[in-house]
Amino acid sequence: MPGRYYEEFEVGETLEHDKRRTVSEADNQQFCDMTMNQQPLHLDADFAADSQFGERLVNGLYTMSLAVGLTIPDTTDGTIVANLSYDDVEHPNPVFHGDTIYAQTTVTDKRETSDGERGVVTMRVEAFKMEPDGEDDTLVCELERTALSLKKSE
Repeated sequence: MPGRYYEEFEVGETLEHDKRRTVSEADNQQFCDMTMNQQPLHLDADFAADSQFGERLVNGLYTMSLAVGLTIPDTTDGTIVANLSYDDVEHPNPVFHGDTIYAQTTVTDKRETSDGERGVVTMRVEAFKMEPDGEDDTLVCELERTALSLKKSE
C-alpha cells in the first residue's frame, strides 16, 4: 500500500507504526563502515566498557535513519517528491545492540505549495525502544521531518 497523499494527512493525527526492528551488532557495524564513522564508542567493546554506558552504543544517525525508515510505509512511500529537512533531532536515551525499536508519527503542520500543485507536510517522528516486563518504553530519538508530498490526481 502506498503512503499518503498531501490531502490524506491530518494535522494533529498520530500514526502508530506496526513495523519494528531489533538492532543487531552487524547493523551498527555496517552503518559505521558505510559512513566511515569509526567512533570507538560504537565499535570497540573494551573502549565502550570504560564509558558511562558500559557497552557499545548504536550510532545515533543509524537510530535516526531507522526511525524515519519505520515510518515510510504509512507516510510517504511512493507519494513523496523529496524530504526537505530534518530538524530538532534529539537522542534522549541510548540504543544498544539487541534493542527493538518502533516509531510513531504526529502530523504537526501542512500547507500547499505556492503553485498549489503539491503540499508540504511536517511530522514529529518519535522512536522508542521496547522495555522488558511491561515497563514503559523508552524514547530514544525524536525529530521533525518535513516532506514535499504529491497531491492526488484529479
